[in-house]
Amino acid sequence: MSGKEKLMEWVQNSDNIVFFGGAGVSTESNIPDFRSVDGLYHQQYDVPPETILSHTYYRRHTKEFFRFYKNKMIFPEAKPNAAHLALAKLEEQGKLRAVITQNIDGLHQMAGSREVLELHGSVHRNYCENCGKFYDADYILRAKEIPFCECGGVVKPDVVLYEEGLDYGTLQKATRYISEAEVLIIGGTSLTVYPAAGLIDYYRGNKLVLINQSATPMDGRADLIITEPIGETLSVFLQE
Repeated sequence: MSGKEKLMEWVQNSDNIVFFGGAGVSTESNIPDFRSVDGLYHQQYDVPPETILSHTYYRRHTKEFFRFYKNKMIFPEAKPNAAHLALAKLEEQGKLRAVITQNIDGLHQMAGSREVLELHGSVHRNYCENCGKFYDADYILRAKEIPFCECGGVVKPDVVLYEEGLDYGTLQKATRYISEAEVLIIGGTSLTVYPAAGLIDYYRGNKLVLINQSATPMDGRADLIITEPIGETLSVFLQE
């Protein structure tokens, strides 16, 4: 039995599946993983993306932070790919309990997924640091340099920057879903970003599926490894 056939069998026989995903889920929607540093990045920025996306840098170099953020983190034209659509369909069928994502692009919700836990926040939520007023991603993109609220406060994206903690409630919920899951599908993540990657340790089942094109630190624990693109792999569930 091939890896895809085994995955199909496990999915068909379960109504307690949880999906945990990273940047690789959205690369097929033409959203690049900023860790795969490209030439354009080197031409425009003198410091690594992890530094720019830190709380300290945001505070000290707010203008430069937003230049990078608008250029590299918001993709208004992006559309859900086969992976997002397949996961939404599995949830609709009562098989998938939750999507836990490290991505901030909102594509799971755009595809129709309802139970989405965004570990690192979302570009679609932005709040004034002074009065708390909500602003959408378009407002950030339209701002000349730093987005300001009508009250004069800076509008900060609701994304978790380096040096900031993850939302405790979201973490708790994710931990519960993973610990109770029968099938845990992990896709498009190198499993190197903590504390998110540490959530996998809560899985107690024996159907741990890894869909990733390169090796991960969890390969030795996986019950099934598929090294094909995630959209291509999950698209089988759109054909049913």
